[in-house]
Formats: sequence, structure tokens, C-alpha cells
Amino acid sequence: MTFPAALAVLAEGEHGNVALETLPYGIIAAVVFAALGLVAFSYRNVANRHADKVERASSHEGHGH
Repeated sequence: MTFPAALAVLAEGEHGNVALETLPYGIIAAVVFAALGLVAFSYRNVANRHADKVERASSHEGHGH
């Protein structure tokens, strides 16, 4: 059996709605994307959390910066 003939035999098989068969992959991708978005959102204020300490330390170094 050649490759094109094998593809024809496989294509003859009865398939349901292909969109419904792949729906779980989309749902999983959306859940993973949302979880990673929540992780990124949780770091939104980390840079500003200690900004006052950094500013005071840099003003006391005496380097004139």
C-alpha cells in the first residue's frame, strides 16, 4: 500500500465534529495562559516596593549622583 492510498483509507474513517474533538486543547491553553497572566500580574509592584530604600541609599553614598 502506498502512502497516498493509506491516507485515502484513513480519510474514509468516520469523524465527528473536528472542532469539538480539539476543544479540550483550547481550554487547556486558555487556562494555562490565564494562570501565567495571574503570575505576571502578581509581580506588578515589585520594582516600586523598595524604591524609597534605594533612593535613600543612593543619596547617602556621597558619590554625587
